[in-house]
Amino acid sequence: MENKPQTVELDEFDRRIIAALVDDGRMTVTDLAATVGLSKTPCQVRLKRLQESGVIRGFRAIIDPAKLGMDHIAFTEVKLSDTRESALREFNAAVRRIPEVEECHMLASNFDYLLKVRTADIRRYRIVLGEKISALPHVASTSTFVAMETVLEAGHSRAKGKWRTEIG
Repeated sequence: MENKPQTVELDEFDRRIIAALVDDGRMTVTDLAATVGLSKTPCQVRLKRLQESGVIRGFRAIIDPAKLGMDHIAFTEVKLSDTRESALREFNAAVRRIPEVEECHMLASNFDYLLKVRTADIRRYRIVLGEKISALPHVASTSTFVAMETVLEAGHSRAKGKWRTEIG
């Protein structure tokens, strides 16, 4: 198992920087400094520290999957036949190589993992399930739940508002 990441001490300025960047990751350092109430150099130093400490892991574009024809989401429960540490490591490494798997969470439940799988349609999902997910190391069984509508998803404005409330 991986070690729990070390917690980083954040002050009010750090929290403001994070909240501002969650809203607009393309903000210039000058605009960021003005937004959080610092001059440019101290803001740059704090931003660099947040990046080097791993609090800010990177910046990315938020894509609209529907515009790419990738708006079919299925959640797949996976039960393993072996849950010893070596089997978990093998599964974890292999599932990371399936591009259709957007998220993978190990759970304390009557199954071992929950996968969020994004494909073009149910036919493509069936292929991914049959040829990739079911072929992962130590998979004993799977169960699928198809999303009918996405109400709230990470990276969208409502999720950002919640994150902002939690950190600031």
